[in-house]
Amino acid sequence: MLIEVIKNLINNLGYIILVAFILSRLKIFKKIIQKDEFNKEELIILSLVFGSFGILGTYIGTEIEGAIANTRIIGVMAGGILCGYFVGTTAGIIAAIHRFIVYSNSITTLPCAIATIISGIFAGFLHTKAREKDRWAWGLLGGVLMQSLEMILILLIARPLTSAFKIVKSIYIPMGFTNAIGISILILLIENIFYEKDRIEANQAQIALEIANKTLPYFRDINSDSYDKVCAIIKEYIDASAVSIINNGYVLAHVGLGEKEHKAGSKVNDMVIKKVIKHGELLILNTNKEMKCFVNCYDLNSLVIAPLKDGNKVIGALEIYYSKENFITSKVKNLAVGLSQIMSTQLEISKISKFKEMANKAEIKALQTQINPHFLFNALNTVTSFIRINPDKARELIINLSTYLRYNLEYGDTLVDIYRELEQVKAYVEIEKARFGKKLNVIYKIDDDINIKIPSLIIQPIVENAIKHGILINSTGGTVKITVEKLDVNRVKITIEDDGVGIDKEVIKSVYNGKTQKNKIGMINVHTRLKILYGKGLNIERLKKGTCINFIVYKIKE
Repeated sequence: MLIEVIKNLINNLGYIILVAFILSRLKIFKKIIQKDEFNKEELIILSLVFGSFGILGTYIGTEIEGAIANTRIIGVMAGGILCGYFVGTTAGIIAAIHRFIVYSNSITTLPCAIATIISGIFAGFLHTKAREKDRWAWGLLGGVLMQSLEMILILLIARPLTSAFKIVKSIYIPMGFTNAIGISILILLIENIFYEKDRIEANQAQIALEIANKTLPYFRDINSDSYDKVCAIIKEYIDASAVSIINNGYVLAHVGLGEKEHKAGSKVNDMVIKKVIKHGELLILNTNKEMKCFVNCYDLNSLVIAPLKDGNKVIGALEIYYSKENFITSKVKNLAVGLSQIMSTQLEISKISKFKEMANKAEIKALQTQINPHFLFNALNTVTSFIRINPDKARELIINLSTYLRYNLEYGDTLVDIYRELEQVKAYVEIEKARFGKKLNVIYKIDDDINIKIPSLIIQPIVENAIKHGILINSTGGTVKITVEKLDVNRVKITIEDDGVGIDKEVIKSVYNGKTQKNKIGMINVHTRLKILYGKGLNIERLKKGTCINFIVYKIKE
């Protein structure tokens, strides 16, 4: 009998896996399940889907001793573990109500219904505790625990007790085994959709970075042809029907279908573009009627508009057109977002030459021009290397690079909050750590509640010097320690110490004397600026192993 029950349950499990596989191939299900957050309508749909799995598990169950050996909790628990409390609980209630109504005469009806609801709630709890890669294991354990709970409830509630005992003896082991494994398999099957999403995002990130590399030369020296070439590169890589860049309600460039109607300098549709500029958010239009497009431009039927920003201000937009209606998928949408973010950063990079002309002090000018192209390309190559093996890390590095570049561009000779300065330092450090791995270690010791502003770009050049000329030229690498110590309300001591090869004494002399040396302009710049502002510059000390540089900053009235 036991072997027969196991065979039937495994056969039932096969039906559930088959249905789940077919469901996982449906675009509408993929579209919902791949979201990071679900709205109310989507939560209800998911609850119905996983609740239906519970109903199916009951229907295809096997009658034994007046009870049903079933796979009901597989869908309920998988839904809760994957999607949270609401889906798990609601799916459990749906499956429990079905069990209660359809097989109301069974002595196990009430305990089974109660156990089903508790299983959904418990699965929601596991969703909050389990890491994504371990959810299948928690499903296995949770299945065994909930099946054990169901057997206990049968013994406590079902009567007569002798019949309840026979039922538990007959179905406990096969149901516990089948349901636990079934939950794990269903979770892994549906999680494959998440991995598919990661692969798509990794591919999109790779495309975006390749476009960034191709377009970067045109952003360095922007002229009348630059935007056309940028649009042409984007169009080629993403196979769009047309690509536009607009600014202040006018077309800067348009490449592809509709070139005659979208000439550079022509006015764009105010209603459409104002929505993007006002809210700074992506806009998707999936029909020509929605687009309210230009005259004789009926070949373009889908459009995604992504804002281009300078800081928090929307300065223009990237438009990507397709000839087919309803062609703006999540893949196209995410790619448009990534491209607009990279282009926004590149547009800011292009301001470097303007900042040079505007700089009043030679020290500021020298430091502002130190966005080293080698560092930028090395950083982009590092991001590219992480695209396939670790997409999450790649996204983090893009954010760090954006933070680093934006800070270098936004702040000149103004005073900035010390924690804002440290954000830029950390962004730089994370990029270098990604490049050099275990060879570079950085320790932060930063006091809390420091309310003081300091000159911008005053810490990062010293940290960069410690990494480049202290740690990385050491075959074994080493550690940089950054300490920010609050001496009192008005004074803060900043120390950068490394255990690298140690600074040359001649370099120390040249910094103190203000004599420029190759690759040391950053340190001299910082030393000079500190002397001008506070009367005292850097204190540089060669250690037995490594270098220690410290300086004190004071609260200055602006």
